[in-house]
Amino acid sequence: MTLEELTKKIKLSIDIETSISILEQYANITPSIQKAIDFSIKQHAGQFRKSGEKYVNHPILVAALVSYYGGDEAMVIAGLLHDVIEDTDCDIDTINSLFNKEIGGLVEGLTKIMEIRYEELIPSTSNEKIISSALTFRKMLLASISDVRVLIIKLCDRMHNMMTLDGLSPAKQKRISEETVVVYGPIAHRLGISSIKNYLEDTSFYYVMPKEYAKIDDYIHEHKQQLQLRLNHFASKIRALMTKDGFNDGDFTIIKRVKHHYSIYLKMQRKGISVEEVLDLLAIRVIVKKTIDCYKVLGIIHQKFNPLIARFKDYVAIPKENGYQTIHTTVFDDKSIIESQIRTYDMDKTAEFGLAAHWKYKSGGLNPKLEWLDELKTQNDEIENIEEFYEIAKDNLYSEDIAVFSPKGDIFTLPRSATALDFAYEVHTEIGMFAKEAYVNKQKVPLLSELKNGDIVRVVTSDEPKFRCSWVNSVKTGKARNTIRLNCRQKIKEINSKIAINLLSNTFHVKESKILDWLEKENLSKKVYKIATDSIYFKDIVNALKKYANSDRMIFPLLNINRYKIKKQKFENIVVYSNQHISNVYFDYCCHPKRGDSIMGFKKGSYVFVHHKLCKRASELIDKNEKIIFVKWTRDAPERYKLIVSLENKKGILASFLAYLAKMQINLVTIELGKAEEGHADYFEMILELPDTSIDSIRKNIKNKYSVIEFVSVNDAYKN
Repeated sequence: MTLEELTKKIKLSIDIETSISILEQYANITPSIQKAIDFSIKQHAGQFRKSGEKYVNHPILVAALVSYYGGDEAMVIAGLLHDVIEDTDCDIDTINSLFNKEIGGLVEGLTKIMEIRYEELIPSTSNEKIISSALTFRKMLLASISDVRVLIIKLCDRMHNMMTLDGLSPAKQKRISEETVVVYGPIAHRLGISSIKNYLEDTSFYYVMPKEYAKIDDYIHEHKQQLQLRLNHFASKIRALMTKDGFNDGDFTIIKRVKHHYSIYLKMQRKGISVEEVLDLLAIRVIVKKTIDCYKVLGIIHQKFNPLIARFKDYVAIPKENGYQTIHTTVFDDKSIIESQIRTYDMDKTAEFGLAAHWKYKSGGLNPKLEWLDELKTQNDEIENIEEFYEIAKDNLYSEDIAVFSPKGDIFTLPRSATALDFAYEVHTEIGMFAKEAYVNKQKVPLLSELKNGDIVRVVTSDEPKFRCSWVNSVKTGKARNTIRLNCRQKIKEINSKIAINLLSNTFHVKESKILDWLEKENLSKKVYKIATDSIYFKDIVNALKKYANSDRMIFPLLNINRYKIKKQKFENIVVYSNQHISNVYFDYCCHPKRGDSIMGFKKGSYVFVHHKLCKRASELIDKNEKIIFVKWTRDAPERYKLIVSLENKKGILASFLAYLAKMQINLVTIELGKAEEGHADYFEMILELPDTSIDSIRKNIKNKYSVIEFVSVNDAYKN
């Protein structure tokens, strides 16, 4: 029975007897399973679902799905009991005594997930989505991480919930579906269970985006006959070619299908096209007996039909981490473009059942790697906010993979659009930290170059670590982003400690050794780094330490009254806190920090020169013990504007334009080049920060000299 047939049966099952008969088709009803059925019926007696059916139908049908996916006796029993602790007066000790600790451990893992979901998941009426779902995602994974079987049971539980959503309110249908597509679909994907992944995604899509779903569904139904004819025509050609080449009818199976609604929608979004413009809606799957036959079939197809080479992927030779093995090729057939998947019967079982195939069939395919679970658990200890965890989890659990190679031939799986620096971090965090050069297919490339499937990548390291904090949004993997963030935080924390001691030394005009001694006496040494970023804390520490400074200067006590008072001095973009007079603030030439970057200031006479905290020159000045002044950005950011300007394509024109902006004290935040047609001007799109002067006069000055296409505030109400 296919999953589609099983799903139809489950949806029609509204009584206990029918549900048990479905379970009996897939599970050998041992005395222990019968005991669990009876216990579940007893515990859930008198409980009903929103649809009106007896609640116990749900755990029985979850157990049937678990059994369909090859669950062992303990998993089937845990499926039957997964709600008894949450919804009845039964406790875990009762489960352990009536059954055993293995089953108790599975039930407890499932109960923890439910407890966390009820505690942490935001209400269905809320507009918030990603962060709350990610929080549930994080805790759910960590609660389940000790035994991957809990994840399989939970996926089956969610499948049945999605099959019976009709009884809930539209708000709850949408909330549960959002959670499903963000949380459970990716887990099924990573475990390699494509049948669960596809079902959860398509069902969620139906509830979350009903209009978009309907457009795709209507198109497929409207063109159903035409699409089916194309598929049948192509499949018949393949069958005839294979038979002619020596395959017998019993040696292979051809499955025809129109692609899943959600995968079509993702393709539409990725390419910015309508459903009518999606070329490869159709796919066939050729299933053969032996691996060598996969390549024979590939040869047959490529000899007869022109392939789209960019769409060819050999996951048989280079399997995905979840054990998935299939050859993908997309070819032209008359006016149609059809994807062909080629795999063996064992590979097909692994693709449909993923990790569960190893329980269900006890053979075939590769063991899927589960290191990602351990990696998520390890990374969790270091991650400070949920958005970061979500990035990592999302990359680990759901991505369109590419496979690249080290020069020694080791295979590394990365998400699409990953960079050479992502590869470096994937090899080892130290390689990423110390990376200075990259070579792709023996050609030197920038570290942020996008990699393609099959690239051979070599990374050259330096003797010194490279922090590259501004690159954090340019890398594509959560691992690279998180490592860069962590290392930058740690480095800036170390720098802040040095800044803090220097600040206090400069404030009190004493040696750093004396400052350290005073801090130790006041038990303030551990949090000293906060002084560099918190002006209030800086003042508090100065007030706490000035008694030591005053005791050293008792000869002229009247002179000490305001000697250490920290005053706020405001300049255009920078605020200075110091007990010394500052006449002006300048940005040094070497690092050009942008608003929001971590900054520090060095005192020269009555001037302060601002640097990025990770600036190499700033590091040298710290080592030379140059005097440091507390600086931070003003709270009110300058107004930002988007400017699109057309410049003649001639030497020096851009430099001249930028110099003109600088004369008007306009700060350039970003700039992008958009090429026009050949022989015409180039278009530049810029984000600018304007000084506190009339925007009309600035706009007029620029328009008088240059061809301005657009000049609008990025905070324009119409842009929100």
